[in-house]
Amino acid sequence: MSAQDHPPVRRHLDRLAAEGIDVVRVTYPDLMGTDRARDVLLDHLPSACDHGLAFCRAVYHTTPRGEVVPVTGGLDAGLPDICVRPDLDTLVALPWEPGVASCLGDVTDPATGAPAPESPRDLLRSVLARCAEHGLRPVAGPELEYFLCEPAPGTPNGWRRYTEATGVVYTAGLRADPGNHLLRALRRLRDLNIGVTSGNHEFDGAQFEINLIHSDALTAADRAFRLKAAIKELARQEGRLATFMAKPFNEAGGSGFHLHLSCLDAEDGNAFDDPSAPYGLSATARHAVAGVLAHAPALAALANPTVNSYKRFGPDTLAPWLIDWGLDNRSAMVRIPPERGSGARLELRLGDASANPYLLIAATAAAALLGVLAQEEPPPPLEGYGYDPTRSAMLPSSLPAALDALEADTALTELLGKDFTTAFLSYKRDEAERFARHVTDWEFTEYAYHL
Repeated sequence: MSAQDHPPVRRHLDRLAAEGIDVVRVTYPDLMGTDRARDVLLDHLPSACDHGLAFCRAVYHTTPRGEVVPVTGGLDAGLPDICVRPDLDTLVALPWEPGVASCLGDVTDPATGAPAPESPRDLLRSVLARCAEHGLRPVAGPELEYFLCEPAPGTPNGWRRYTEATGVVYTAGLRADPGNHLLRALRRLRDLNIGVTSGNHEFDGAQFEINLIHSDALTAADRAFRLKAAIKELARQEGRLATFMAKPFNEAGGSGFHLHLSCLDAEDGNAFDDPSAPYGLSATARHAVAGVLAHAPALAALANPTVNSYKRFGPDTLAPWLIDWGLDNRSAMVRIPPERGSGARLELRLGDASANPYLLIAATAAAALLGVLAQEEPPPPLEGYGYDPTRSAMLPSSLPAALDALEADTALTELLGKDFTTAFLSYKRDEAERFARHVTDWEFTEYAYHL
């Protein structure tokens, strides 16, 4: 029986046709978390479901500027295919593109039929399966920040911040957003049905945050991935640039990807809550915090995955650069929000907005699981304002250092998988090496006249 004759597929086809949709955009994340996609005419969707869509596996090894990095399984293997099949359960009409619906794709290796080793969505699935073996179901709530830019011909990078307004922290309306970007985005994202709840202008001029509901970890990653892709597409429609880069401007702060994480137990209760325990946190929660702290140096490679990421850190940046935790303390790397009961959770504040949602959630859940299995207690929580290196160890201060920490953390990489880890390390080390050889504007300005 072909997919066209399969009743669920037929129902999807009939519904889409009735809604005036004649194209389905099948998307999936690459290693960076950027969307890769193909538009499929509705009449050919059953064939895509039956046979899959062929993409070159080296799409996972391609840099943002289009160069292919020599990662095992790509160039050395003759640039073989991966197979992407539409996940029709994720179909949704694109509110800004009439006649087009979008769905996520599942990625397999045609030679084995198994998930592609570099597939971020499948990596997260494998980590969640390991959590389930121990009776835990992670729940995640992503918080993402980004800058909105407009063209600036004649400037070094061609873009400037959409507004330079200062002091408009945590506001909404025209004072912070003279073109009403946020209102338009919220309404379009509401209709995309990815669980958007609210948004506001953030700390720096032209910086915004849009909030998503919490949910099971895989769905949360799907929604964060689609949010980032949607925001960038909406900005393009306006001739603007939305960037989730960690720190795009010297004179402004960075953009974070804060991740709220808890776990459900076998009875659907919050496994992190225990009113009778220290801090109102169960032993599972405290062990999870200890695991995140223990594996923080390796986590940084996935939470802060670019050369630019480490320019977001430093004293008085409000971005965590020390390994610590605190009770409702935003200067700590791991913050425990004040809610308990069903709201008991940890907030990892380490990640920046450039992080791939699937990899960040997978690595955090893996570190938390390792902590639960080790059953170690965290040190006493941070008191007062943090950022004191005499009290806490420092995180890696560069991408190469973070990659070395990831490679050395064999417990974490075992959970993430050898093939994925090898591919990620090869890909990212190439990025660091290319940057080390690149002459920057800063170097010319600093040295050229005097030396």
